[in-house]
Formats: sequence, structure tokens, C-alpha cells
Amino acid sequence: MDSARPIPPDSPAPIRYATAAAYAVAAVVHLVTAGLFIGGVLLIVLGLRTVVQPVLGALMLGVALSLRPRPGRLDAELPTLRHADAPVLFALVDRMADVAGVRRVDAIQLGPEFSVTVTHYGIRRKRCLVLGLPLWTAHPTGKPIAALAHALGSLSGRDLRSSAFVGVALESLEAMARTMRAGDSADASSSVDVYAWRADDVAGAASRFDARTRKGAWLVRIPGAAAAWTARLLLWLTEPAARRAQFDADDLAARMASTEAAIDALQDRRSARAVGIEVHRLVIATRTLTGDRSTSAAQEEFWDKVARYSESLRAQRAGDEATEPEGGVTVVGAAGLPSEPLRMARLARVPRHSAAITLDELDRDRIDDELRLPRQVLTRKVMRDGVPLTP
Repeated sequence: MDSARPIPPDSPAPIRYATAAAYAVAAVVHLVTAGLFIGGVLLIVLGLRTVVQPVLGALMLGVALSLRPRPGRLDAELPTLRHADAPVLFALVDRMADVAGVRRVDAIQLGPEFSVTVTHYGIRRKRCLVLGLPLWTAHPTGKPIAALAHALGSLSGRDLRSSAFVGVALESLEAMARTMRAGDSADASSSVDVYAWRADDVAGAASRFDARTRKGAWLVRIPGAAAAWTARLLLWLTEPAARRAQFDADDLAARMASTEAAIDALQDRRSARAVGIEVHRLVIATRTLTGDRSTSAAQEEFWDKVARYSESLRAQRAGDEATEPEGGVTVVGAAGLPSEPLRMARLARVPRHSAAITLDELDRDRIDDELRLPRQVLTRKVMRDGVPLTP
């Protein structure tokens, strides 16, 4: 915990040095990946008459494939909207992207989480806006604008963690570390029944197999540890730029939707897990009472209940903030980024902005009509699978 005083802003020179170092580390990662792939192929092709060279080539190819860039994919189970499917919604998002100075999104998906995020998919890293239906349903017209502005603001070139060069290298390192950890967790030990036929021989064989597995685990553990430490280094180097990008996204949301709406959108981020738990509980209750039967009225009632619960959380949080004593503010949140309380305190100190982009009731009704069929598809998915709860 730290006091509510503002933290000193990052000076431009350290940010430039850290950014240059991050690009250098990412370039090394990409060059190592390409070198391992090319070297592995050459060792296999040119050393077919030997034994050692193809084995080394196969190992190099395995590391290169673990470190390869992984193009994102659209979630096939979420309803996907294109421009022709929701022209009013895309017109709003395109207008906000133009104001933010970022490239427009190529697709919009409706998700069950209480959030708005932007993901990349395909080799060309097209952009998909994942609009959380609980957030859209629960909020009046102003707050979705602020949430959308926060998501689009994170696409600015200043956030290296979402860039095509450094971001891809970071994603590759994290994926390789996860892959190596999964391969290192294999355990061949087994519980042998002492009354089984030749139980001693089976136990001895399992023991010898475990010993060989532990020796071979170093082949997986070393590159996995190297990838994990390099990913930590990239996270540390990109932290100043990512922190500045967060503040820029807050300022963008304040200019687009007003300072009050931007602060409210940050406050609502702390309710995401509670709303997810409530959605999961409502799914269980609805399936218990109605079974597999599902009507449009029941679907609308389901999301109305989620909206009322979100509103009750907002009212409860307002009451708690009105009665809580003056105290500290958590400065650092996840991955070294500034926490929501610190960002809200910063917005409260800077000059106030009024809404530059508004969503009137007529456009809101038109967007709700465009989301009617995708809402039904999402409701069926939620009723079938529930909602994954974030830690």
C-alpha cells in the first residue's frame, strides 16, 4: 500500500531507452527463432547419412516450433458480427477509432464477460472487439463509450505489449514457457499393487523409467527457463511504455465519454469477478428450474437480472466509498501496471472533460436490435457452458 500522492511520471529519456532495449530483445528472439528453424532444417537435410546431426536438427526444430509466433484466432463459439451485420454499432466503434487515431476493428464478437477487450487474429493481426454483454446491458448510454474508449486506447502504438513486433515476441516466449512446463511435469511413477503378478519387476521398471525421465527433463527445463526469464525481461522493459499507454487510454476515455464516465468505467472493472460469479449462479439456477427449455422471455429476464445485480454492486460501492476513511491507494496492479484506484485518483486531479461522443436512446435501441440474434446465440452458449471464472 502507498499513499494517495501521485507517483512521479516517467521521464521521456528512460522510456526511450527501455523501448529501444525492448525492441533489441524482441529482435534477438525473432532472430533466434529463425536461426533455430533454418539450422535445424539444414542439419536434417545435409546430415542424413549421420545420426547426431539429424537428432540435433530435430531438437532445434522442436525449440523453434515452441518459440514460433502464434497468430490469434477468433473464438468460434462466440457470435461474430461484421459491418453488414451491425452497421450502427460499427459506425460508433469506427468513429471512436478515428478519434483515437488507431486502425478500425475488423470484427466484433459478443462475449459473456463483464469487460471490453480487443484481440488480434490471423497472420495480418486483424482486430476484433470483444464486447461483454453483461457490461453493455448493465450500463446506461455513457459508460459503454468509456469502456470502448479504454479498449481502443490500448491499441495505440505506445503500448509495446500489444504491438506486432515486441508483442508477438512476448507472446511467443510466454507460450514456449507454458509448453516446456507442461512437458516437464510428466511423471511416470505409478502405484503398483503389491499383490499383482511380478509386482517387484514392474515397480523396478517404473523406477528406472522415472530416472531416465528426470535426466531428459533438463532438455526441456533449460529452454523453458530461458524463455521465462526473457519474457520477464521484456515485461520489465515494456513496463514504462505500458504504464504511459494506460494513462493515455484513461485520458482518451475522459475526452470521449466525460471524466465521470471514465472514472465509473474504471470502478466497474473491480466488479468483473463478482458479476461473473453471479452469471454462473444464474445459469445454474435457470438450468435447475427450467431444464433445457429456453424462451426469449427467459433469456431477456436472465440478462435483466445480471443488469440489476451490477447496479446493486455499483450502489453498494458508492455507499462504501462514501463511508470509508481516507487511506492509501494501491499504486501497482497486475504486470506492473498502475492500479485502478491510482488511475481514478489521477483522473480526478486533471482538468475535467465533457462527453465528446454520445449515444442517444435511438441509436442504443438500434444497436440492441442488431445484437438481438447474437444475444440469443450467446445465451444458449452460456446456458450450456457457463462462464469461466477469473482468479
